[in-house]
Amino acid sequence: METPRSWNNSAEDYPMNDLIQHPKNSVTGPDTQLTNTDHISDVHQSNDAHDVGESLLSDHSGYNPTIPNGTGTGQVRYQHSPTSPANGEDFVGDQHDLPDDDRNFHTDPNDSFDAQEISTAIGAHGAIRRRATRKIKFIQCGQGSVLSANYPVPSAIKNAVQRQYIYVENGTNEFSEMRYTAVTCDPNDFTLMNGYTLRQHIYNRHTELLIAITYYNEDKILFARTLHGVMENIRDILNLKKSRFWTQGSVAWEKIVVCLVFDGFEKVDAGVLDLLTTVGVYQDGVRKQDVDGKETTAHVFEFTTQLSITPDLQLARPSSNADDSGTLPPVQLLFCLKQKNTKKINSHRWLFNAFGRILNPEVSILIDAGTKPGPRSLLALWEAFYNDKNLGGACGEIHTMLGNRNSKLLNPLVAVQNFEYKISNILDKPLESSFGYVTVLPGAFSAYRFRAIMGRPLEQYFHGYHTLLSGKKSINMNIFKKNMFLAEDRILCFELVVKEGQNWHLTYVKAAKGETDVPEGPAEFLSQRRRWLNGSFAASLYSLIHFGRMYKSGHSLLRMMMFHFQLLYNIANVVFSWFSLSSYWLTTTVIMDLVGRPVAASDYHGWPFGDTASPLFNHIIQYIYLAFLITQFFLALGNRPKGSQVTYLVSFAVFAFIQLYVIFLSFFLVFRALRTPIGDQIDTSSGAAFFESMFGGTGVAGVILLALITIYGLNYLASFLYLDPLHMFHSFPQYIILASTYINILIVYAFNNWHDVSWGTKGSDLSEKLPSANVIKDLKSGHEMVEEEEMQQTDIDQKFQETVLRTLSPVAVEVVVETKEVDDTYKSFRTRLVVCWILLNMSLVWIVTSDDFAFLGVGEASTTWTPAYFRFLLYATAFLSIVRFLGFLWFLGRTNIMYCFAKR
Repeated sequence: METPRSWNNSAEDYPMNDLIQHPKNSVTGPDTQLTNTDHISDVHQSNDAHDVGESLLSDHSGYNPTIPNGTGTGQVRYQHSPTSPANGEDFVGDQHDLPDDDRNFHTDPNDSFDAQEISTAIGAHGAIRRRATRKIKFIQCGQGSVLSANYPVPSAIKNAVQRQYIYVENGTNEFSEMRYTAVTCDPNDFTLMNGYTLRQHIYNRHTELLIAITYYNEDKILFARTLHGVMENIRDILNLKKSRFWTQGSVAWEKIVVCLVFDGFEKVDAGVLDLLTTVGVYQDGVRKQDVDGKETTAHVFEFTTQLSITPDLQLARPSSNADDSGTLPPVQLLFCLKQKNTKKINSHRWLFNAFGRILNPEVSILIDAGTKPGPRSLLALWEAFYNDKNLGGACGEIHTMLGNRNSKLLNPLVAVQNFEYKISNILDKPLESSFGYVTVLPGAFSAYRFRAIMGRPLEQYFHGYHTLLSGKKSINMNIFKKNMFLAEDRILCFELVVKEGQNWHLTYVKAAKGETDVPEGPAEFLSQRRRWLNGSFAASLYSLIHFGRMYKSGHSLLRMMMFHFQLLYNIANVVFSWFSLSSYWLTTTVIMDLVGRPVAASDYHGWPFGDTASPLFNHIIQYIYLAFLITQFFLALGNRPKGSQVTYLVSFAVFAFIQLYVIFLSFFLVFRALRTPIGDQIDTSSGAAFFESMFGGTGVAGVILLALITIYGLNYLASFLYLDPLHMFHSFPQYIILASTYINILIVYAFNNWHDVSWGTKGSDLSEKLPSANVIKDLKSGHEMVEEEEMQQTDIDQKFQETVLRTLSPVAVEVVVETKEVDDTYKSFRTRLVVCWILLNMSLVWIVTSDDFAFLGVGEASTTWTPAYFRFLLYATAFLSIVRFLGFLWFLGRTNIMYCFAKR
């Protein structure tokens, strides 16, 4: 039995083989005797740096893959382990008929050197005094030369491969060498014709699933959460026993590629690079600033690994038991580190236009760093495409990370976002999925059929890439379009559905779940929602304006009818969103007047403070409401959220108090209306009389019932039918209280910052100075080459030891202050937009309360227009809620039925 304890012992007690992932995450003590079939636990953070590093480099594992050694010919020689069938006989790597691109193209056969003659005199503490050099031969192509080379990985990484994969793949070097390519072209020019290639093409492998993780500046814990979750999902796919697709033909892991796209080097967390070094896909000192005078635009690294780092910074290694289903399988990693920060949409250009065209995957899954895919979630997304040949895109359920024992729910902002995510997954996404057009597949967790998005969808999608503005096809994009491309995922969804001559549709996959962290402070919350609100509003208008392109698609008549109904639904949502500021003000004042103002013709008195105090108190609340609403405009126009956090916190609290007071008055209004039994208020003499007494004239029964059912009843009912009702108890109350802040704070801030189209990454287009790859011509062969230092294996292992120590160390939080500049033209457009928005909302208030021309209706009795508008608002909201609920029921029924007939 293993004894859980902290590990802090010598390297002799804990060799490299003892760092194997254990399914129960226990830690083995030094006194425990283990066999080759035991599951040995992850390494825990040690206080003895020397012990940790030495243990990682010790090799008593029984894993002895082919390890390259320097030879006198300058070629790479490989040696079997003593336990291999070759009985330790040496063989030359190029005898396996591998393509020259990946095996020997980087080594000049004429560049002879003897390893024994190389003076590497290592002084005290392993200081390296002198290193050998090697010459790397260019790949010649029509557009120039391509620098690509293989680099040996540390011994510990070579040894962390299960034996069955070494024997199967002994004709390749993907487990023993990392491949690096210095890319000096645009993503569109990353083609086979131009000399660029990837290992999957070299090994003639078919890629079924391309999983892309886009990264900006997340720390190593967030990144490990995503990468380790992806690797666990790949393990779920390989553990399938009855799948005809994944168990036939080539092995399953060879059909899956994980692509890591990093948006520029400057903002990359150093701990993340250490993590990638630990798993073998990155090495420091390899990158080149330029190649023969051409600036490097991206650095591409390739490696296949069975190593992973867990979110709690433990090293997960494969088990010595080949049949252990808990061991991570080999994962083909493709790491693209862009030289400069050019935004996420450019990262997708590298993914789709560069790597996608070479790999040609069937399905591409997009995940943002920090999002953790749930168990079997990637498989569920892939199965949706496998069972529906016309499915062009899909997304899973994204839910918030609630912390240990849901501790983060104590933060009202987290609770509000949790409810928002949940209700969107229960009502909004199923409704849109029933229509066949999901307006947004979140870039944090979505999937596309690659051939469906090729052509115009990707062309339109990449129009938002800012560097295209200076190209030959200058777009001269205005500020509206730039905001539109802040919601680039919405543009891609629309272009995919309206693709000419095709009938692709989009869906929501209930079984696929992803967990993500959400902003916990007002500053981060405002910055995020500014992008979301402005981008989604502009993209929604774009889809409504260009709806006519739908007629050129190949959708059926029934599908087109559903799209037209969805068009009306989306128009209604846009209109209500535009007038939400005035509607919310009117709702607040109407309820205060109905409850607080005494009615002389009846026995209704002012409540809750009496006939005199109640109207006065309500007037004070209304003026406070207006004062803080005006304050939001000043804050949005002149202050950064991070510099006004206290003011925003006070604003959240004030609007939450007003909302709570209005809810309190609403319940009293319901109680007062129902003092007369509903049965006595309804006339059942005829159908016309019934509807008139329920919903027309002075009848209040229908209005009250609709409000209760649509605001509370449908949400609870849908959540219970979805078998996920907990959010209605621990998050719904906070959402109801803070609902007004979405309008009075978030929308006001977003519209007043319409000119800001940044992603928070401006000014990050710098990069560190790297060594250049200067071309020399070999005198014997006449080939163009690059000469660089070559590290000995002991030096590589020593450097790796230091990297692992940094990887397993705790994360140090660094506060970064962001600055930005704004163009005056964008500010002018912003001003016109905000003025138009305010005037139209004030006009609506003036029309509804125009009897006495009171200033915004404060302190005046409600007019005859006010009850009518209030009734219309309730009926419209109820109608939209019922539509969402019906769409949810259709989706739930169809999903359960299709599950019974889906192919496995």
